[in-house]
Amino acid sequence: MAVARSRTEPGKKSRKGKVFVLDTNVLLYDFNCIDNFEENDVVIPITVLEELDEFKKGSDTINFNAREFIRKLDRLSGDGLFTDGLPLGKGRGKLFVMTAEPKSSVVEQAFINDKADHRILALTEQLRRTTPGRPVVLISKDINLRMKAKSLGLYAEDYETGKIENIDELYTGSGVAEGVDTTVIARFYSEPYSVPVAEAGLTGTPVPNQYFILRNGSSSALARFNPQEATLERVSKQRVFGIDPRNAEQAFAIDALMRPDLQLVTLTGKAGTGKTLLALAAALEQRRNFRQIYLARPVVPLGNRDLGYLPGDVKSKLDPYMQPLWDNLAVIRSRFPPDGHEQKQITDMLENEKLYIAPLAYIRGRSLDRVFFIVDEAQNLTPHEVKTIITRAGEGSRMVFTGDIYQIDTPYLDSQSNGLTYLVDRMRGQNLYGQVNLLKGERSVLAELASNIL
Repeated sequence: MAVARSRTEPGKKSRKGKVFVLDTNVLLYDFNCIDNFEENDVVIPITVLEELDEFKKGSDTINFNAREFIRKLDRLSGDGLFTDGLPLGKGRGKLFVMTAEPKSSVVEQAFINDKADHRILALTEQLRRTTPGRPVVLISKDINLRMKAKSLGLYAEDYETGKIENIDELYTGSGVAEGVDTTVIARFYSEPYSVPVAEAGLTGTPVPNQYFILRNGSSSALARFNPQEATLERVSKQRVFGIDPRNAEQAFAIDALMRPDLQLVTLTGKAGTGKTLLALAAALEQRRNFRQIYLARPVVPLGNRDLGYLPGDVKSKLDPYMQPLWDNLAVIRSRFPPDGHEQKQITDMLENEKLYIAPLAYIRGRSLDRVFFIVDEAQNLTPHEVKTIITRAGEGSRMVFTGDIYQIDTPYLDSQSNGLTYLVDRMRGQNLYGQVNLLKGERSVLAELASNIL
């Protein structure tokens, strides 16, 4: 028996615009997503509500998003019925929660198993048949589901809100200026170690806290644009807690990490460029200025399998995912004698939790006042997760996000939609923000070779 239709259903000719059918992962990615479809109608398959019910318990961000969307839906519905369509606001479409017809011959012939994804496809196909003159589009973060939809002749798109269009033009935080007058370069090596930007011969106005390699033949200088003074200031290579920069970008990164006025720093780059190592070393160098150094990363199980399949208690399950952070700490410790006072300082900090290494989910309920907070593998976070973390920063805190925007370990993010890319794009030009893209791998010659050609 076909589903009962109301007079305001999306298929009626009195309605205009498109009809967007939302997959579960879109709601888990952005619980406010239904506000972003302008004058078009939005359809939530009832199968999606069933799936959300399984996600609403837990402490991860997706669990939070599931709960928030369900609450949002409850507030929106009031005494109304989803079958009649709920207005989403002035100049916008309506929201429907719908179920598909019992059978869709197109979907039934294409797929043997009855899955939630196939029921969503069945509703999309049904709406295409019953809404003449109105494009019906399935919105999903699941690439494979979009491919299935297209194979059935159904329109399907990714959720684009927050997605960066041209990733090749993402702000790198540094650049090279060739042909700078040698007399200008020489001025960076004598007091006051700075040059008005107007005299440096750069094309255009630099971005606040942008770094430059100024070069003319064999003469060169490293500089940072000071937006308050409109000058280029010399950047010197400095050692931080036993770690020396090995290239210009690493020198820029340390400079950004050591500046108290830069409350937010992002370090991007491929594996082996030293992002996390430099952030941790800089934090340890400034340990007296902070109540705690917190080093965290999101837990993304290999192959996206649940942690429950691993043996042991919670600590045993999580240790493999935290090991890379401990490895970076081991590199720093190796710079000092086994019986040196630096070793004792690190041990004492670990025992007193002044230096704390833990999964990112563990920050819930913790105070982030006067904390040097490092988030590793930030490319595996959504834009909403990044915003949630940063808005927890209290007085005197520094936030550092590191990651490789091309190395995504979660299936519903990519180089254009992950939280780290979003953060770099949105924060560009802010005086309290610094960004450096590290280019050269320094782990080993072999690691650099493999990263470049394999």
